[in-house]
Amino acid sequence: MVSLNPPVCDFGWKAPDFNLLGVDGRQWTLADAAGPNGTVVMFICNHCPYVKSIRERLVADFRELRSLGIHAVAISSNDTVNYPDDSYDNMKRIASEYGFPFPYLIDDTQEVAKAYGAVCTPDFFGFNAGFELQYRGRFDDARRELNPAPSSRDLFQAMKLVAETGQGPREQIASIGCSIKWLEDAAG
Repeated sequence: MVSLNPPVCDFGWKAPDFNLLGVDGRQWTLADAAGPNGTVVMFICNHCPYVKSIRERLVADFRELRSLGIHAVAISSNDTVNYPDDSYDNMKRIASEYGFPFPYLIDDTQEVAKAYGAVCTPDFFGFNAGFELQYRGRFDDARRELNPAPSSRDLFQAMKLVAETGQGPREQIASIGCSIKWLEDAAG
């Protein structure tokens, strides 16, 4: 397992659109998932220990952020042939088991992950109402190895600020996670 950190936030970068199948059986676009005050596009998967360690807090924080007008969408872009835990059927199971309050979409061509420049799971892209990037940082300060209760809620606080002002914090700490599992023919 390779751990990676995504690059620092490129403030103002515009969110690419997408049209992906959700675990609810419908097609979702960026506009469908958007919140009135901002949107988080996150790249996650089922098998990553970093994602597993935050799932319950992720659900709780996004329920609370929704009340602030911040919506979210989760996208799994991993190679499902070599990583069957990340299959569409398993995505449906995980979304149901954890009660995801956001759409969970499959990016089986990996085109959306490439368009966003996603590098790991989890990788968070927080946009304001104009779909301008305002946050690309970690979820919180808990480490997956220890899995303690976090002392910071980085993503939550950043998106609360975006909901209030349209701008994210200037200081951000990069997320860390497992590398996206690229399709063999797409890796080169």
